[in-house]
Amino acid sequence: MPSLPSSTDQPDAISPLGVLPPAGPQCVHLPLEVTPQELARYAVGLANSRGGTVLVGVDLVGRENDAQRDAGELHPLMVTHAIFELSGGRLTVNVQHHRLAGGKKVLAVFVPQAPYVLAAPDGAVIAWDGAHLVPVAPAQSEPVADQDFTAVVPPDASLADLDPAEVMRLRSLGRRIEAANLPDLDFLRELGLLQPSGGALRPTLAAILLAGTPAALRAHVPQAEVCYYHHATTDAEFQFREDLLRPIPSLLTRLAELIQARNRFTPVQVGLFRIEVWDQDEAVYREALLNALTHRDYTLRDVVHVHHYPDRLEIMNPGGLTGGITPSNILRHQPKRRNPLLAEVLARLGLVERAGVGVDKMFNLMLRHGKEPPEFLNYPDAVTLSLHSPGFDADFVRFVARKQEEMQTLSLDMLIVLSLLAREGEATRPHLARALQLPEDRTPRLLRGMEEHGLIERAGVGRGIAYKLTAEVRGALGRPALATAAPRVTNQAPTPEEKPKRPRQPRQTVTDEAVPTPAEVRAIALALARENGKVRNVDLRQTCGLKTQQAWKVLRKLVLDGLLVKTGTGTRDAAYKLA
Repeated sequence: MPSLPSSTDQPDAISPLGVLPPAGPQCVHLPLEVTPQELARYAVGLANSRGGTVLVGVDLVGRENDAQRDAGELHPLMVTHAIFELSGGRLTVNVQHHRLAGGKKVLAVFVPQAPYVLAAPDGAVIAWDGAHLVPVAPAQSEPVADQDFTAVVPPDASLADLDPAEVMRLRSLGRRIEAANLPDLDFLRELGLLQPSGGALRPTLAAILLAGTPAALRAHVPQAEVCYYHHATTDAEFQFREDLLRPIPSLLTRLAELIQARNRFTPVQVGLFRIEVWDQDEAVYREALLNALTHRDYTLRDVVHVHHYPDRLEIMNPGGLTGGITPSNILRHQPKRRNPLLAEVLARLGLVERAGVGVDKMFNLMLRHGKEPPEFLNYPDAVTLSLHSPGFDADFVRFVARKQEEMQTLSLDMLIVLSLLAREGEATRPHLARALQLPEDRTPRLLRGMEEHGLIERAGVGRGIAYKLTAEVRGALGRPALATAAPRVTNQAPTPEEKPKRPRQPRQTVTDEAVPTPAEVRAIALALARENGKVRNVDLRQTCGLKTQQAWKVLRKLVLDGLLVKTGTGTRDAAYKLA
């Protein structure tokens, strides 16, 4: 092996002059005969320490008797496939051939530091100690788990990986911060997007995600792609698809264009003002997209999928909810940032909130516009957010707008209670607590305050207490009056002519006094499950006089609330048992 220059400031990669870095803590030299699988082990070991470069074929440099052999024989795809298999797709590397001055080729594998410990399929954890691959004990590997993947500086990244037009776009977004007046390099350094590495300023992965060139995105973070699908019907088949691999600000602009091109609005007149209620409110879906792009797991090779249906927008995001956050506590849990650097830069640019109120904003806007709240489905390695828009309650929109002027403030918690009672008629305090994502003992103050404002009222006694909208609110919403208790028995029974007539309702009339309220249907479903061991769709239909879809919605809501568990599939075989 030829003697290589040494330096106290060793380069992280091959220099522009073709000088190879010596073997050491951040560089591994491997012979040409190494197999792709063995090379993958060294790449994973290097990622588990501090990242760096793996060079293959250095042993043949300068050997005249091997003039015909070099690392050109080893195909980069073989290497990336082996690394993908060994790391389970969690390690992204850049593999390139480099031709040296003498004509020989070496294979360079640029390996970032892993944000958390990478284990082989058999559970073994190895790391590069500067000379050998050594096993790593779990206790030694724990601190690495908190690393920020978006703060990694790719060894072969350079300022040429940044698009000046995208840097200008970032500057325009952050024009209110002092750093916006600085020159480009100082502006990016102030945001933490450039770091000194190998004797030069290099961009972090966050910088490439925000202002990278197409080539840089493909080389370093191809998983940053977003796939948009438009469905003309609610079926899985789509009629249009566009794959987008762009910096995040440009992504948001293009996705908004695609969604708005297929978006519709309905005007709602409130006094002298007109409110436009869109199928998909731009402020809501923009917040949802930003949430997906900011908090997705960039160590996974999967991409973000956006499915645009006539009745909903679904955003499927790689990486499950982090830090103990679940769909049932997402409104109350302290915010957890999977990618701190990226989230901090977006917050400084004014695109996201530091306080983590993006989810609150989505809930607030959708409820104000008479829609169902956002629906989160969490999986171990993914999250799906559904923004439903099958229609909206125009009366609810008018009521909220007028009440907002009267009370000056209508909190998100009040909106959650009002929306739920408007949809279901009645609800017990435990049911309201689950919808509010609060412990039951934290709800009395809110409910008392709403009673004092004449928004809701109590019915029943003891554990049977349920809450419903007041008659005034129900009238404003065009809802029929709920069934009330039977009148007191007097000494003389009224004659048929004296029986009170049912009051005329503004929008619809109740034709059958035995029709149960939504709260009663829920109670009947739980009672059937308790008495028979299970309840089926047909049982609820026959007992309550519902249609198949109505019964399914009630049973599905009870499952989402954690009260029932579904077994079996299909309308006939599905049954629901108490949780």
